[in-house]
Amino acid sequence: MAPGNKKDNVTVIYTPWSNLLKNASMATGQVSFRDQKKTRTVLVPTRLNPTVNRLMKTRTVASADGLFAEKEQHLSELRAKAREKAKELRKEEEKLKKERQDEKYKREHAYEDLMKGDDDEEGGGKKSNQDGWDDDDFM
Repeated sequence: MAPGNKKDNVTVIYTPWSNLLKNASMATGQVSFRDQKKTRTVLVPTRLNPTVNRLMKTRTVASADGLFAEKEQHLSELRAKAREKAKELRKEEEKLKKERQDEKYKREHAYEDLMKGDDDEEGGGKKSNQDGWDDDDFM
């Protein structure tokens, strides 16, 4: 039990974890708040055993080595996810680039098949303007 556990008239401060501020210059166990408006203070006039017992059940004590290893594991998982995401993005970009190249090739070579035909061989019977035929002479 903590030394102040049996005291009366204790002020308890409630705040979300995101509101906690911890700097390297602070002493061990010392914290501050980012926004004082997000804190709620409650004065507990007498010691309430059920409340203390519930708090003691959720109490966790972690060593600094364990926290460092946990942090490293978390960071490595984040890096792995970022690598997977980057790999996926590269694949998607390559696929998109290939599609664009295919579209560009199709646009550039769209009329090649139109100009080729079975009648294009020498003496095929098609008449062109070079042979003296004009499209306007049909009447």
